Amino acid sequence: MTLAVAEERGGLEIHSTVLRKIVEHAADQVPGTLRHERRLAGIDLGIGEAGASARITTGTGDPPSVDVRLELTLQYPGPVRSVVAAVREKVGDELVRITGHRVRSMTVTVEGLRPARPIPARLH
Repeated sequence: MTLAVAEERGGLEIHSTVLRKIVEHAADQVPGTLRHERRLAGIDLGIGEAGASARITTGTGDPPSVDVRLELTLQYPGPVRSVVAAVREKVGDELVRITGHRVRSMTVTVEGLRPARPIPARLH
């Protein structure tokens, strides 16, 4: 039994939802990024936490490329520029490692800065 050459066996398409989840997970692994409570119109919904949020647009080419729009909450105080640089590197590395896709462009928006732990209320 002989196997057909790779080009004759078909292709592999990775859905943008999978790419988005890889990007969000990779971003959440970088020290200095924070998960935050889920909110709607500024109101805590009480249904858990959310981390990085991404939108992915897939491109063409070999290797395939993606454009990433990423929204993060970061720890305060902290080095915003170096954390964002680490996020960019981690996301790019993970996409290539797991899917073979490369990041063509990445826009990072820091949605909030929060203390790593809640600040206790002060009693007067």
